[in-house]
Amino acid sequence: MTQDTSARGLRLGDVAPDFAAETTQGDISFHEWKAGSWAILFSHPEDFTPVCTTELGAVAKLSAEWAKRGVKPIGLSCNTLESHGRWIDDINETQGSDVKFPIIADFDRKVASKYGMLDYQDPTNMDRSGLPLTVRSVFIIDPNHKIRLIITYPASTGRNFDEVLRVIDSLQLTDKHSVTTPVNWQPKDDVIIPPSINDEAAQKRFPGFRTVKPYLRYTADPSINA
Repeated sequence: MTQDTSARGLRLGDVAPDFAAETTQGDISFHEWKAGSWAILFSHPEDFTPVCTTELGAVAKLSAEWAKRGVKPIGLSCNTLESHGRWIDDINETQGSDVKFPIIADFDRKVASKYGMLDYQDPTNMDRSGLPLTVRSVFIIDPNHKIRLIITYPASTGRNFDEVLRVIDSLQLTDKHSVTTPVNWQPKDDVIIPPSINDEAAQKRFPGFRTVKPYLRYTADPSINA
């Protein structure tokens, strides 16, 4: 059954809206393009903006990290393919990067509208014709097309893609091993056994786990010896 998210906006657990789009890597159908993979979809107010220039360079430099995790990055801004092409040249020149992931040319705002990315609050975040530009959003989407994370950043603050990687690591670990990750968790740190697993079951699955409180039990990262 198709979900109607138009009235309330997208939430975690919703199916990410499918769409057809022109990108710098050719025309795509989003669900078909990412089939079987994780994806990060991240929007930019406009081409040739300084903060986003640094961000796209950083995403390109992390290409080996995305590939290691089975993640496909895809960017979006409300500009044309021709503008994107010139901007990519600038990004590669100034950031020492090689942008190969696709950037959506969402000139008509169709994709941005589906994902609730348009900025209707900031009167300065508009193009020359007065149309709203996108806010700087990040969506993490899993292989089943479910939205697993949504973050929207202020225009003044560059995104932290190390944190995006950390969240993906956590999601992939917790999906596979039925654990949760504590504050500031990093791969190979201890993880938390959720309260839904009783002590008897926990001892079988996570022998030698450590109990701090009945609701707070730690165990070693189960992926280390997997």
